[in-house]
Amino acid sequence: MTLSLNRRHLLLAGAGAFAGSLAGPLSTGARAAGYPDRPIQVLIPTGEGGGVDQASRAFNRVWSKYIGQNFEYSYFPGASGQVGYEVFVSKREPNAYNILVGNIGPEMIMYATQKVNYKYPEDFTYLGSMDVDDSVIWVGANSRFKTIQDMVEEGKKREITLSTSRLPHPSTIGALALAEATGMKVRMIPYGGGGHARSAAITGEVDGCATFLSSSLGLDGQARFLTVFNSTNEAPELTNDAPPVNKVFGTSIPPMSGQRAIVIHTKAAQEHPDRVKKLGESMRQVFNDPEYKELAEKAGTPWEFIRYGDAAACDKSAREYLALAERYRPLLTASK
Repeated sequence: MTLSLNRRHLLLAGAGAFAGSLAGPLSTGARAAGYPDRPIQVLIPTGEGGGVDQASRAFNRVWSKYIGQNFEYSYFPGASGQVGYEVFVSKREPNAYNILVGNIGPEMIMYATQKVNYKYPEDFTYLGSMDVDDSVIWVGANSRFKTIQDMVEEGKKREITLSTSRLPHPSTIGALALAEATGMKVRMIPYGGGGHARSAAITGEVDGCATFLSSSLGLDGQARFLTVFNSTNEAPELTNDAPPVNKVFGTSIPPMSGQRAIVIHTKAAQEHPDRVKKLGESMRQVFNDPEYKELAEKAGTPWEFIRYGDAAACDKSAREYLALAERYRPLLTASK
């Protein structure tokens, strides 16, 4: 059976209404004069030194030139990002001096499938995103699977095991959608971190790894990429020209991408619109600064993946993942 998931049709009613207000005329409220007059506090809902942290530091190093202040970091990993969001919403003042840097896809899937003590978009919203990182499936260099067709055919005979950093993840949905479309049997195994998930695939502990592309670059020939969950492969030279999944199987699986993004309190946007406008305008300037290309690539993100997304685009993506997570809730939560 061919899976057909039209991303446009998955949008919830009212998508982008609040996000659109971020770009509209400023309402009355606190003026931005003198803002910011102290460092911006950055909360990372994953571990120090991870992909989000490295991408954030590369971006913020350039952003500091345009916002006029430095950035200070704190880390609250746990529960697929839930711990960090709980701290941000309940313990960080909504004054536009506090931001969170996360990843829209995994964290909205987490939001939809776990019991959390905050609401989207009532408590938090997105200022903008900095990149698009596609989901992939890859195997260890010594794997018997040379193509994604090889894996699917084997998966019709037995259960294929795929490692993942966390079960609520776009790559999990991609793998499950592929299985539904082709009849492949697959079991997702969360390893509680990207490093462990990658090691399991390299050593052959599992059949392969489903994850974001950028996190699997630089493995020095230890990985063979089988497929990309998007309409095109944006980095063919870095992925042994792995084909897009829909091109191989004629399926209609939607793009399964991550977008590292800046999160702000909804209340901050309402009470400090001038401050939030300054954050947004200065954020956009980063993408035209040549220094950012150099720093982003050093942080492990190919320039092909760097792409600005405004608040409305982020909101659209967030709501699409909410709908996808609802569709795959039983499998994402390992429930019956």
